[in-house]
Parts: sequence; structure tokens; C-alpha cells
Amino acid sequence: ETLGKGITLPLGGLALMDASRRSMREATRIARKAIADAKPLDLLKGRTFYAVGGTWRSLAKLHMRQRNYALGVMHHYRIQTSEAADFAELVEHIDSEALEDIDFVSAARRPLLAYGAIVLDEIIRRAKPREIVISAAGVREGMLYERLSSAERRVDPLLAATRELEVTFARAPGYGDDLIDWTDAYMEKSGIDETDEERRLRHAACLLSDIAWRAHPEYRAQRAMNIVTQGPFVAIDHPGRAFLSLAIVFRHEGLDGAEGLADLRTLLTTRLFARARILGALMRVAYLLSASMPGVLPRTRLRVCDRAATLTLPAAYADLASERVLNRLKALGKLMGADAQIEVAP
Repeated sequence: ETLGKGITLPLGGLALMDASRRSMREATRIARKAIADAKPLDLLKGRTFYAVGGTWRSLAKLHMRQRNYALGVMHHYRIQTSEAADFAELVEHIDSEALEDIDFVSAARRPLLAYGAIVLDEIIRRAKPREIVISAAGVREGMLYERLSSAERRVDPLLAATRELEVTFARAPGYGDDLIDWTDAYMEKSGIDETDEERRLRHAACLLSDIAWRAHPEYRAQRAMNIVTQGPFVAIDHPGRAFLSLAIVFRHEGLDGAEGLADLRTLLTTRLFARARILGALMRVAYLLSASMPGVLPRTRLRVCDRAATLTLPAAYADLASERVLNRLKALGKLMGADAQIEVAP
């Protein structure tokens, strides 16, 4: 998409509070007139409105607490328009201090909540966007982005960030790329269709697969999940974070390891949840074969064909054909409706 013309309106929380002399009725009149005259807003109908700014982030934070939302990450928090309108109207008409969990909003922001809600409500009424998405980034990040070269702008921010985490935390950086190639081959040979976004998320999960190895084995899944759910990633939505988190939990805890993560599970479609389980099962087989060391996986091959999940090892790796590896292979085969077997190449 291309950028079009924009417009600046004096409707920030402080500006609107001062212009209205703290009258909610006058603030509504000012916002309604300004937004009605803002022609570019006509282009928002049926599209996504990205809310940038501290007051709207505070509203979103409060909305998340009211819903007991599964993630605490503000960036890319998504609210359907009807829900956002109802919540904005609620905040407009009651004392903010009476709202449950108001203590999670800074004291300096609380007086501005109602003014932010008025503007949001008017934007929804006038422009009719499909949904509201909260941005943790703002003007400063935009200015930094403008200073990047065209080559730097083409780099995927999610994969760049997860690669940095692998370099920082993994026991052997480079293993993630082996795992990417290994799972690429498996997905292709097994006939599992993937969207570009699903492939991208799988690659990110591969890079994050061993970032918690320094933790005690009983806490590796929790450590990795904390890094993923709380990490400052920008090029990922909340279902994507949930996918990465659950795939890594499955990698550490097995395919029943997400029993206590029902809230996180609700963020995923059935399809994406199934993909997280398949990827977790793949990573469990890969880890036993390689101990997260680069150079091992490229010498093995895993495929599903004729209802059989077959792992082929070179003769030099014959000792890896253990019952434990076979059991993990069987767990993967069960997800694919296939029997499991290990072959050693001559």
C-alpha cells in the first residue's frame, strides 16, 4: 500500500481537556466537529484503525485487564469495533477511579482516559473501521525507520529479532538454521500446506527453540515462554505470539505440556494450534538427534509417505536409532495419522 495524505487534529487528551475546560459535553462537541470535517477518515471504513499514543494505550491496558486477557503485551492488541465503542462509552460516562483495575494505569494518565475515549468513540461512529489495533510504537520509531536504508527496511523484523535472541541465548547459534531447513524439507515432503505467515512463524520458532537451555530442565518451558510472550517483537500479532509460545512449550514438555495454558490456547485457531503441536513434535525429535548442535540434522532425513513417518539416518549415526527417538517419532506420527519407523542408510 502507499501512504496518502494525512491530517492533524488538536484532539490529544491534554489539548482536548484544556479546550473543553474539562466539560465532557463540550469535549464531545469539539471532537465530533473536528472528526466530521476530517476527510481522510472516510478511507477508514471497513479497514483497521491503528491507535498510536499513550492515552489510547492506557485505554487498551484497562480493556485487557477487564477481559482478563491471556497476554500482557500491548503491541498489536486487537479490539473489534463494536467492543471498542461499548468500552469507550463506558469510560466516557463513569468516574475512571470507579473502574476495576484502574491502578494498572498511571495516575497521570487517568484524567485523560475519558477524553481519549471520546475521540475513539467519535472515530468509530464517523469512520466505521472494522477493528482497532493498538501500536506500542509511535512517531519516534517512525523517524528511526525513515533513517534505515532500503535494504534494512526489507529485513523481516521478527526473524531479525529471533535470530538475535538465538545468538544471545542458544547454546550453539546456527542450530536454528539447521532446524529451519530440516522442517522445511519435512513440510514439503509431507504435503502439509502452509501460508507464508505460517512458514514465517515456524522459522521464528526454530530460531527460538533452544533459548532456555541454561535454565533448570523443569523450568525451561516457562523461561522460553516468558521470553516469547514478553519479548519486544513488533512484526507479530498476538495469535503469532501464542503459536511461538505453545510450540516451544510442546518442544520442552511434550504434546500434553500446554494443559495449564488454556487462556493462551484461545488465541489460536484450530489449524494454528495443530501446527504448533506438529512443530513441537518435530523439534522434540530433532533435539534428541542433535542435542541442539549444528551439523547433525542436515545428515538425516524425515518424511511422511504412504502413512509412514520415516526417519533415515546415515550409517555413522546408527547408534541414534534408540527407543527414545522412536517414541518421539511415534508421537509425531500419531499427529499425522502415520506409523513411525527408523531406517539406517547403507
